[in-house]
Amino acid sequence: MDDQILSLYLRHFGFRPAAIQALTGSAGNRRYLRLMAPDGTSVIGAWSGEPSELNAFCELSQSMLAQGLRVPRVLARSGSCYLQTDLGAVSLYDLIVRCQKNGCWDEETCEVLRQVMRDLPEIQFKALRGFDLNHCCREQVFSARNIRWDLNYFKYCFIKGTGVNFDEVQLQEEFDALEQRLLEAPNSGFLYRDFQSRNIQVKDGLPYYIDFQAGYQGPVYYDVASFLWQARAGYPESLRQELLAVYRDALRPYLQVSDEEFHYRLRQFVFFRLLQVLGAYGFRGIFERKAAFLSPIPKALAMIVAVAEELQEDYPYLLSVLREVAACPNFQPSSDQGRLTVRITSFSFKKGVPNDFSGNGGGFVFDCRAPHNPGRYREYKHLTGLDQPVIDFLEGRDHTPGHEPFGMELTMLQFLEHVYALVDPAVDTYLHRGFTHLMVSFGCTGGQHRSVYGAQHLAQHLKQHYPDLDILLVHRELGIEQHL
Repeated sequence: MDDQILSLYLRHFGFRPAAIQALTGSAGNRRYLRLMAPDGTSVIGAWSGEPSELNAFCELSQSMLAQGLRVPRVLARSGSCYLQTDLGAVSLYDLIVRCQKNGCWDEETCEVLRQVMRDLPEIQFKALRGFDLNHCCREQVFSARNIRWDLNYFKYCFIKGTGVNFDEVQLQEEFDALEQRLLEAPNSGFLYRDFQSRNIQVKDGLPYYIDFQAGYQGPVYYDVASFLWQARAGYPESLRQELLAVYRDALRPYLQVSDEEFHYRLRQFVFFRLLQVLGAYGFRGIFERKAAFLSPIPKALAMIVAVAEELQEDYPYLLSVLREVAACPNFQPSSDQGRLTVRITSFSFKKGVPNDFSGNGGGFVFDCRAPHNPGRYREYKHLTGLDQPVIDFLEGRDHTPGHEPFGMELTMLQFLEHVYALVDPAVDTYLHRGFTHLMVSFGCTGGQHRSVYGAQHLAQHLKQHYPDLDILLVHRELGIEQHL
């Protein structure tokens, strides 16, 4: 897939990129690269395993740009790949995490949030102007089928995974009632589907919108619920209400609806959206055993129980089931307010294993001397595990005669699969128990190639799967230290 992106870049620009950065956090069957030209400019290359998804993104981007909306421009496309403008590396979620760490919501972040709420009605009522719904990648219009998919997702991927017993008939009766109320809302706008802070880039103080390829025509309430009730964002109630008021003011030129009707319909969609989110957390966390999706479940459960209590007359049985799940020992938030810091270090065994400065002792020390060593070859001796030629070598893409591995030597990708399998459950346990420090060290002969690659990639992996972690990355022998 990377070769396809690079081939498209070469055809479009006429030269190869000077540097390549793999971007983490891509959802679904997609791959993203930041491709940098010699003059320092960059574009994003994307590969998708779903042609309909790629086509939907490109067509929607063109339609939205024509309406003056802030979205990436597609520069070139071919087969399963496209190139788009680079909107930078800062997401709105990054700003939100900064506020959470600092314990206050700064004016810069709040103004971006207000602008998002001012933009949302424009996106909802302009994105589909002149757009052919046949280009939508799955559904064209919000329908009973969409609702049933998501409610079954919640039932089978979350509730059944918790072990809590429930009455199928009573649950289905309330699902049917929720479906009826949701379908009463008109399909008057563009339903972004995943309108949340991770899908909003911030450039020059303005929000830009990405990952809208799953969108279709639908009610305006869904995306408001997705954004303002995102469990990981954790907006204070006062800020949420302020942002909701900004949205209502921006919506009036496009849709006239009474305050009573608006808030009634919104509560129904907030409840529905949180059920869908719990389904996703259940599938990724409980069934696929991806620890990063287990940690936000307590917060999401607290939010949905509060919403369900407001709708108690509509869904009394669902409320009782949710209360029982929220009381499960596995979903109790830690009482310890300390944050977990993971210190990841690369080092040379010749200079000794790194000391543990937290006072806890222990942690993981991984010996990277088993994977094939690029330091054996003259052309790699002056490079490090941060350089692309070394990365290609360690990932098994160097086919130079004489560079073949001996016997059963691993690639670093194979090595890291076992590392992730050990470290991820430890991080999940440490988060749940409220521990504040975990140390992971990667050693090799010189602390220059394999250990640097291993430490760098574990840091990226943890940041992708546990975005709230504090990560201190230290390449000891290179003199590099950075907080992620």
